[in-house]
Amino acid sequence: MKQVVTKTAAGRATDNVFAAAHGRLPGSGLVAHIRARAFEAYERAGLPQRIEAWKYTDLRALMGAVLPLAPRPDAAALVRAAASVKQTAVDRAVKLVLVDGVFVPELSDVDSLEDGVAVRSLREVLEDTTDSAMAGLVLSTTTDAVISLNAAMATDGFVITIADGEAVKRPIQIVHVTTGSLVSNFTRSYLQLGQGAHAALVESFVSAEGASGYQTNDATIALVGDEANLSHIRLAADAADAVHISSSIIAVGAKAKLDFFSMTCSGSVSRYQGFVTLTGEGSKLSANAVNLIRHKQHVDTTMVVDHAVPHCTSREKFRAVIDECGRSVLQGRIVVRPGAQKTDATLTTRALLLSDEARADNKPELEILADDVTCGHGSTSGALDGALVFYLRARGLSEKDAQALLIGAFLGEAIEEIVPESLRDFVTAQTEHWMQARR
Repeated sequence: MKQVVTKTAAGRATDNVFAAAHGRLPGSGLVAHIRARAFEAYERAGLPQRIEAWKYTDLRALMGAVLPLAPRPDAAALVRAAASVKQTAVDRAVKLVLVDGVFVPELSDVDSLEDGVAVRSLREVLEDTTDSAMAGLVLSTTTDAVISLNAAMATDGFVITIADGEAVKRPIQIVHVTTGSLVSNFTRSYLQLGQGAHAALVESFVSAEGASGYQTNDATIALVGDEANLSHIRLAADAADAVHISSSIIAVGAKAKLDFFSMTCSGSVSRYQGFVTLTGEGSKLSANAVNLIRHKQHVDTTMVVDHAVPHCTSREKFRAVIDECGRSVLQGRIVVRPGAQKTDATLTTRALLLSDEARADNKPELEILADDVTCGHGSTSGALDGALVFYLRARGLSEKDAQALLIGAFLGEAIEEIVPESLRDFVTAQTEHWMQARR
């Protein structure tokens, strides 16, 4: 018997968005075929709802439908974007700027790239008919619906290649700026770090003055070569009513090191999901995440770490500070494959509740299929220690200042893992700004 699937209004709206965007999506031939297949995969699943991986973040209810693709930024939009880029720029970083999902060379520092670092825009790669293999690699998908939607709709991004043995001195900062309202952005970047190379990548998501109600869907694919070292920092500070979905797919080679940090401090609905596979023996992962939540924000941080081979180490620390009616979701899953002996992995999630209405959903998981491993996980949620607040107030601090001091100490355990130190100071300044805003 033939099965008939009835589409919801949201599903039909997404169809219309894809059809309307078709003329703006770079690439033809194989690329267009990959996009169509990716959209078909998305269409079969639709926006995630209460399946296990999205148990606490029902996008069909929280997001509704996909908004129309943002138009190319005009001169006025670029002026507003430039002001936001200036405010969020990391000191000494090489900036690569995307405005409304479009690469803007005049706001970027492409001429400042070091030797051994090559950068191409995603649009350029997808429109290069002589390099279909790279286009297929960059637009790779998974079974996750929002990653498939991203592959179908991505308008621009970057393909960054760092040569073997290259020690990149300056951080590379990708700045995503949204200037419009009630629009969607789809961006995707690909990083290949050569054997023995060292680099720092910062991703910043901000809005220009007047932008509101928009949706962002970004994906990053990274290959960390053997004996390489990548510091990857992600900072999301979108408009207060924005919807933000980010995904990372990272493979870490033998004797390589990945230092990852993610912080979300704004947006109405936010989901960061990371999929890290330790593919070479002796690889190490240090992953830390911070959710800073106020009002009615819903912030979801989900990470899956796959120990595919023996003798690998991972350390994960998730922290959330929730005020007013905010909701934090911290999900982590460690998978130890058969034969991945001598795995050493830990995961901790901690949430600090600053009001009676604040909500935290912490879900650490272990899936261990080997027998000679050292693995552990833990989860806690609670309020500030009233005795400590009283102690600090007795020494002249206001209640908000006392709370800020204790919150800073709570977050410090995750932030202090950031390398290099200059990026740690930058992130610390962002947390202090959030705490100032709640005073």
